[in-house]
Amino acid sequence: MLSKYLKSVVLTTSLISCAPFAFAAENGGSAYPDGTESFFGGAMPPPGTYLVSYNQFYSAEKFKNDHPVFDDFKLDTFATVARGVYVSDKTFLGATWGMHAFLVYANADITLGGGQDEKTALGDVIIDPFLLGWHKGNWHVATGVDFYIPVGSYNKNRLANIGRNYYTIQPIVSATYLNQQGIEVSTKWMYDINFENKDTNYESGNALHVDYIVAKHMGPLAVGLGGYVHRQLEGDSGEGAVLGDFKAKAASIGPQLRYQFPKGVAVAAKYQKEFDVENRPEGQKFALDITVPF
Repeated sequence: MLSKYLKSVVLTTSLISCAPFAFAAENGGSAYPDGTESFFGGAMPPPGTYLVSYNQFYSAEKFKNDHPVFDDFKLDTFATVARGVYVSDKTFLGATWGMHAFLVYANADITLGGGQDEKTALGDVIIDPFLLGWHKGNWHVATGVDFYIPVGSYNKNRLANIGRNYYTIQPIVSATYLNQQGIEVSTKWMYDINFENKDTNYESGNALHVDYIVAKHMGPLAVGLGGYVHRQLEGDSGEGAVLGDFKAKAASIGPQLRYQFPKGVAVAAKYQKEFDVENRPEGQKFALDITVPF
């Protein structure tokens, strides 16, 4: 049985929006699996229906915090996420209108402070019924608001949770520049507005985070370097926030590769190493994303 203190600093895994999974924690975590968005991150696809399969493995053996409870820490997570995307032929304010939704299935294995737990289950649902995408020359811009609905598996007495048990509203702005020479620069800016976890009386502080990639396209092949920057702007709060004004920051970088097959199927492979981390796990992520148009 976990001690009362350990229960109060339970770490949970979560999946996100607009391209999905990573580790998230009440203590300095975020709803979005940072570093997920990469190639064409700001370019809404042509009208049609798409299925994106995100498959991510994340491993960390450090939690960057000076409290002794985090000295004994290890985390391995795997998630497979199905994202359905619909892009209409309707326009609004000169932009194409679309929508998307995510379903998550994940495994988390965590060791913390002498306790160990593992869980495999469905995660929270992410929806956005109003995506907008603009295209002009070499520039592409997209915006939307993702809603994280806490329906995933959760138990406040467990170390490993796939669901987060609180709502998050996440406004998003993303942009892609792709010129005739095949040089791409893409970025996605997100702001998390987190609500209280009623079971733990813990409210994660709001955070700003950015995914990025710089890439070169050579016909169907693209190679690039990308990652993320995460900054929690407000401290965690509530009766359950026993560590006080807990803020997180982190960044990552790594190589990425994408190949576009003739019928529109695309496969992207990614590796990212984290650095400049505070109050979060510090680890590495491997990902394989598959996009299928219908």
